[in-house]
Amino acid sequence: MRGLIALLAAFSLLVPVPALAATEPRTGFEKTGKWTTEAEEQAYLRSLGLPVTQIGTTAQGRPLQLVRVGSSSARAVVLFTCSQHGDEPAGREACLIRMRSLPRSSDVTYLFVPNANPDGRVLNTRGNSSGIDINRDHLLLRSAEARAMAAVIRDWQPDVIHDLHEFGPSSPYYVKDVLWLWPRNLNVSSDVHALSETLSRSYVRPSVEAAGRTSGVYGIYVDPVTGEPVRQVAGDGQERILRNTAGLKHAMGLLVETNDSGAPAFRVESHLRALEGTQSFVRDNRSAIEAANAASRAVRSGPVYFGGADNQAPDPSDVLSEPPCGYVLTGAQYREVGDELALHGIRSEYLRGGDRIVPLRQEARALIPLLLDARADGPLVSARPVAQCVNGPAN
Repeated sequence: MRGLIALLAAFSLLVPVPALAATEPRTGFEKTGKWTTEAEEQAYLRSLGLPVTQIGTTAQGRPLQLVRVGSSSARAVVLFTCSQHGDEPAGREACLIRMRSLPRSSDVTYLFVPNANPDGRVLNTRGNSSGIDINRDHLLLRSAEARAMAAVIRDWQPDVIHDLHEFGPSSPYYVKDVLWLWPRNLNVSSDVHALSETLSRSYVRPSVEAAGRTSGVYGIYVDPVTGEPVRQVAGDGQERILRNTAGLKHAMGLLVETNDSGAPAFRVESHLRALEGTQSFVRDNRSAIEAANAASRAVRSGPVYFGGADNQAPDPSDVLSEPPCGYVLTGAQYREVGDELALHGIRSEYLRGGDRIVPLRQEARALIPLLLDARADGPLVSARPVAQCVNGPAN
């Protein structure tokens, strides 16, 4: 199988690509075959002439940036999050290349966080410079990187969030070129979940396989001979992972992982093919995406799940069949977590005596119990659930 991967990687280097004009900006990777350096990335972004916004600063002082391609008022918004893990560079290179070729005038706004972990990229580490795994921080928001991402999602309300990663084969059974997965968390609305799975199975899969790549569901070992599933090893419903957080925030979520045993060019091209799948999905399903997004934002009732996934039944103790009206935070608790609630776009109301109440009847309903209920897996704070909400001035 490794021989096949090597053969496909070599073949990918022979595939003709559109010639670039002599004056066309190029990434460091395109020029040298080595991963684009920090300085090359900044020079490249300047040369593109696209709107670049600094959305945060890392612990080591590097900028976290958002690049926009297309109108800021387009009908659909797609967010690409590139290389949250600093030792997974192929996704970043694909994002840098793809933003150059997208139409600058269309009815889709494409947003890129081209280097979602700048410190980790320089250090070649999975986590950031503080050792935080950013892709396990999208609820608690301990890192500057995750906080910047939360603000972008809150302010832009993307319809699709495409998260680019790489994996290292951990056994002879984890051998696909490209793996993909949708939000598995049970609190994701049914329409968003269904369309997210469609994005993975019906768009990303055929796009990468048409280019000669093998692909499959992330987190499942397969027999290298028969191609049949062997066992589930990853891909749970943890809400703190971006693909799940995306679904909880009403976006179609997608994780794409490329096999890092392939040649660098093969890995980058694999990600480019997956990006094409997402572009096709948005083009073909605009109305359905809008409807699913709106339906998800309108949910105000139903159970809350503190465990389980779409492929794993929750324990009965993890199902809150009758959720509370809201959660009351003391003044001290609110001072502790108010910034995080604001970054998540969660509304609270003032109560007499200095307490705050977070009502469940708001767009962030699916997220609130996971952040504030003691029964959740690592909540921000354990607030007091209440059966009745007292209205007060909105925050």
